[in-house]
Amino acid sequence: MALVKRKLYQRLLFFVVFLPFSGVFCFSELFFIKEPHDVTVMRKDAVILDCQVHGEMPIDVRWLKNGVKVVENERVYLLSNSSLYISEVESKRGDKSDEGFYHCLAQNKYGAILSQRARLTIASISSFTIQPRSIVVTEGSVARFYCKTTAHPPPIITWEFNRVTLPLATERITVLPGGFLQIHGVQRADAGSYRCVATNIVNRRRSTEATLTITPAPSPQLPQRPRIVVGPQNISVSVHQSATLECMATGNPRPIISWSRADSKSIDVYHTKVLGNGNLIITDIKHQHGGVYVCRATTPGTRNFSVAVANVTVLAPPSLVEWPESLTRPRAGTARFVCQAEGLPTPHITWLKNGERIHSNGRIKMYNSKLVINQIIPEDDAIYQCQAENEQGSVLSMARLIVVMSEDRPSAPRNIRADTVSSSAILLAWDRPLYNSDKVIAYSVHYMKAEGLNNEEYQVVIGNDTTRYIIDDLEPARNYTFYVVAYMPMGASRMSDHMFQHTLEDVPLRAPELSLTSRSPTDIQVSWQPLPDKLSRGRVSAYRLSHRTSTESSVSQMELPGEMTKYLLENLKPDTNYLLRIAAATSIGWGEQSAWTSHRTPKATSGQVPLSPELHLEPLNCTTILVRWRLAQRNSASVQGYKLFYHEESQSESAPVQLRASDHSHTIGGLDPRKKYHVKLLAYNFIGDGYQADQTISTPGCVSVRDRLVPPPPPPHNVYAKTNSSSSVFLHWGRPAFTSSNAVNYTIRCNPVGLQNASLVLYLQTNEQSLLVRDLEPNTKYEFAIRLHIDQLSSPWSPVVYQTTFHEAPTLPPTNVKVTLIEENTALVSWKPPEEANLAVTRYTILYASRNEWLAGEWQVLQREGSITMALLENLKLGQFYLVKVSASNKMGDGPFSHMVELTVRADHSSGHDPRLSHDPTHSTGFSSGFYHLDQTSMTGITVGASIALMCIIICAFIIVCRRKHRKSTAAKVNSDGRGLPNSAAGQMDSQGPAEGANISVSTMSQNHFIDTKGGTNLIINSLGPLHPNAEKKNKWFFTSNGNKGVKDVHKLGCSTASYKPGSTVLTYEEELSVAADQPASLQALLGRPGDSEASSSSEGSSEGSNATGDSGRFSHDEMEMTNLSSGPSSRQPSVSAEDSGGGEDEVEDAGQMVQESDLRLVENLRCHQEAQRSPLLLSVCEVV
Repeated sequence: MALVKRKLYQRLLFFVVFLPFSGVFCFSELFFIKEPHDVTVMRKDAVILDCQVHGEMPIDVRWLKNGVKVVENERVYLLSNSSLYISEVESKRGDKSDEGFYHCLAQNKYGAILSQRARLTIASISSFTIQPRSIVVTEGSVARFYCKTTAHPPPIITWEFNRVTLPLATERITVLPGGFLQIHGVQRADAGSYRCVATNIVNRRRSTEATLTITPAPSPQLPQRPRIVVGPQNISVSVHQSATLECMATGNPRPIISWSRADSKSIDVYHTKVLGNGNLIITDIKHQHGGVYVCRATTPGTRNFSVAVANVTVLAPPSLVEWPESLTRPRAGTARFVCQAEGLPTPHITWLKNGERIHSNGRIKMYNSKLVINQIIPEDDAIYQCQAENEQGSVLSMARLIVVMSEDRPSAPRNIRADTVSSSAILLAWDRPLYNSDKVIAYSVHYMKAEGLNNEEYQVVIGNDTTRYIIDDLEPARNYTFYVVAYMPMGASRMSDHMFQHTLEDVPLRAPELSLTSRSPTDIQVSWQPLPDKLSRGRVSAYRLSHRTSTESSVSQMELPGEMTKYLLENLKPDTNYLLRIAAATSIGWGEQSAWTSHRTPKATSGQVPLSPELHLEPLNCTTILVRWRLAQRNSASVQGYKLFYHEESQSESAPVQLRASDHSHTIGGLDPRKKYHVKLLAYNFIGDGYQADQTISTPGCVSVRDRLVPPPPPPHNVYAKTNSSSSVFLHWGRPAFTSSNAVNYTIRCNPVGLQNASLVLYLQTNEQSLLVRDLEPNTKYEFAIRLHIDQLSSPWSPVVYQTTFHEAPTLPPTNVKVTLIEENTALVSWKPPEEANLAVTRYTILYASRNEWLAGEWQVLQREGSITMALLENLKLGQFYLVKVSASNKMGDGPFSHMVELTVRADHSSGHDPRLSHDPTHSTGFSSGFYHLDQTSMTGITVGASIALMCIIICAFIIVCRRKHRKSTAAKVNSDGRGLPNSAAGQMDSQGPAEGANISVSTMSQNHFIDTKGGTNLIINSLGPLHPNAEKKNKWFFTSNGNKGVKDVHKLGCSTASYKPGSTVLTYEEELSVAADQPASLQALLGRPGDSEASSSSEGSSEGSNATGDSGRFSHDEMEMTNLSSGPSSRQPSVSAEDSGGGEDEVEDAGQMVQESDLRLVENLRCHQEAQRSPLLLSVCEVV
């Protein structure tokens, strides 16, 4: 019970939800239940033409005959179910006859609909249009009679022999549908009178009699090759009817007849049979039965055969493969109905509005199978029907247009602009509507060809976030018209002003098709048809004709004017196979060349052979070509027959088709759509083959579901992009799975991300599944999309993929290369990046060599990261002359080297002076001016760094002063040896073990030293340049020792307080301290010497320090960093006097010792923090200290 209730509820829900929308989706407002059909009746008989309509009442039904309303009377009137009843069918002449085409027209408040066409035919049978003819045949051969009459319905034809009806089929006699009588193995008893009898529902008619005369056969009978006396004829048959292909052959011995298809497809054995001795009957014929059939007569046991071919064309009534869909559109909008039908002959599409035929005007246009209504008005609310009809019948489909009214519409878009981008793209731009632009939800761009009548209009809908669009599917060298409409939820604006713009020319899409003939053994007449506009893509300005023999590789070329359509090649070799091809050009350039077409020049013989016929090829449909020819007017040689060769362009030539001398046309069927075929025809006689005529032709595409009427194919998938270089990206994609193996082409769209200039959009064509996109901008992000083309169908664009091109390899060397000697065997080389915009440098290479090494080509190589613009040249040889050059590199390659810079390393130095401590103002000035150029950013960094450093110094000074006061209170305590060493230091010394003779190396800064205040370097910089503290280098400090030479010279400093005792190494200086006695103590007093600070009392020293730090951010090496200890503008350092210490020599000595101890501990603390940067574990130890 629950199940029943659930089903009932589902049905109720279905009706509640569905019925309110059924008028839109199913058009239940009005539709036909029954429609009239073709009917054939006897004269004076009654007939009913059905018409039953369902819809919302009231419904008005009326009938039309040949488009005119049927007037009811006592003989003709409507039944209660709206069917038309004719009590007595009349067959009078003119309009009084009831024969004709009938339609049923039904109308209610929603609109009107028209039924399918129905033909009323009055049964009849006419006299014979073809009477059988008397014949004379040889005994044992074959005899054939034929008659024809016109009748409705088609008659049944039988034959009488001497007024006696013959059986339809015996061992020797065959009666074929269509009026054929065949007699095989004629005997003398078969001689007599034969006549044809045609019978249908109207009457029976007999033809005149024809006499069969038998002559004796020659004795003995000689062997004869098989010969087809009656071959199959080209026929057109309606679908579901029967087709008869006749084939009769003679020969001795009697030949065997077999059938095959020219396209190598198998014959449908379920619907075909062989009647008599070789006739092929196809019953219930369908579309797949169409094609070329080959009858082959073969002598048993030999290879002797003869063939005849015929094309079977299957006629079909129209059938819809795409139906118009109902639409709801706002006023001033655009409605587009699509209707596609197939059939043979090709159906003609007619559009109806409320049962009446629509004619194109300014607002309503019909393009082949489409109906487009622009600027919709309320009167357009109606029922529209698509009617497809041909000779075989008609079919209709309907859809409704509902117009929604809205008064609050936006105004039309303004200021339409169009710019040509390429041969197939135009950029369209516009301004937003003046009124209600905030309510616009989308824009509709409409465009069509400006030339010609009844051109198809296309429409593209885009979002409201843009007012520009690139239309990229246009034809080259064409004028187009554009307009834009703005849409809101319940209405649309009026059309904008129309804008006209033309596309650029392009290279021809393909080459012309050649036609080749020979007038003599030494020439070839080359002719071609001008390319249509769609293929030429502009005005053809020239042709390039190439030719060569099949055995030679050298090619002869000649350029011909674009107005020429023929050219005579002369002075050729007789009986030689020549290959020819042609290419066309526009003002843009040359198109692709055609494939090589072969032609053999005639033999140079004394006999007369037929000249080449004038050949004409015409495609009948997508699978059939009509070949027509005629002999040249000056031909005087006899003709025994023709040989016809044809093959697909990429296939080998097949066996020729033998044609009679009386034939002047032939149909080639069973071809593939959209393929190029090479056709060759020649006449022959008893002397030999005549001159041949060659021509190529392309079959068109079929109008079928497979080709155009199905949804577009899916786009390429798995699109993969990989940067190949700074100007190229490699693309690869997958082809969707197709059952068809037809050729596939692809279009690649490429443009930079965030495109502003539409001319940068690049479109490329290929038939491969990969492409290397070239000529791109370096270091630019691009987006790529791909679409597929197959059988004139185009897929949507694939999902967009992004890829950035590599940086371009440097093309310029680094600039401002400077080399400065900073120690006796160490130099600093610095440079600036190459002056190239948007260039990324990942590595710098420094080459340096002495003069002797340079002459030997032996360079020493240093490499630095791209962010570093200086390097140290170490272990230089004294007294040598060095050459230095620098280059920049990235992933794309190495750039050029800079000009070589010279450096001289001096052999000796002045006594007591280190080269780093030179006071030569030229060195200082040259260094600061040559390497450091301050900009706004550097000045800001210096100011901030100096401020932070100053705060840190003040805090540190306060802490150290406090510690100093504490130490002064304990200064009176001395060690037992009377040296005055503090207890804490003594304790540390004892705990560390014996330190006797240990040398402690402490770096000190002279007045020419200064420290980078920016915080971005790990170098100490003096007036000669940066210093490189390295544990592995020999420390160049000045020491005094107690003379103990047997102990180590270097003591590794830890992060704890350094301890030493009297007699150990202490710092000495080369100049005396000169300090004012009343100057207060400061941090410099604790550090030691004047000059340890970056600043000095002189403005020159201050300027040096400022300039020296201007570019300090580039001093980034894998070395230790030091903190700036600048004290500010007042940098003069006082010494500790006796008054400060409280009086006596011992106190002064203790104070000096304390200064040295504080200096040493501070240096150790600095080194501790430097080590902590490499090992975070030491940071806490440093903080404790």
